[in-house]
Amino acid sequence: MRMLRITAGPFTFQARLEEQAAPKTTTAMRRLLPIRSKLLHVRWSGEATWVPMGEKRLGVEYENHTSHPAPGQILVYPGGISEMEILVPYGSTLFASKVGQLAGNHFATVVEGNERLAELGRLTLWEGAQDFAIEEE
Repeated sequence: MRMLRITAGPFTFQARLEEQAAPKTTTAMRRLLPIRSKLLHVRWSGEATWVPMGEKRLGVEYENHTSHPAPGQILVYPGGISEMEILVPYGSTLFASKVGQLAGNHFATVVEGNERLAELGRLTLWEGAQDFAIEEE
């Protein structure tokens, strides 16, 4: 089982790659690692944070996709009608953009540090963008 280390602001999380449920997505995401960016609070999706990836494209279709991720179920929107992005939910989330509801590929699940996700969300909402990194362990 492959694991990721996610650093967001002052917090560190460990996440399991969902290789059985999303093999193409996890392979494509591993090619992008390490990812270093900024984590922002969402505008339309509820209790979640996101990493904008701009015009990049993941090169995969929908796989293990959802619009209603649970806290800690990390999604990647592979690009299309909206920009590519990584979504990190910490509470009630309905994944959306300015063009409407989206579905993202659930490629990783936080398995250590879940209790700090809501704190990260509040920090990002009230204090602004946080440094963000994903690396394979």
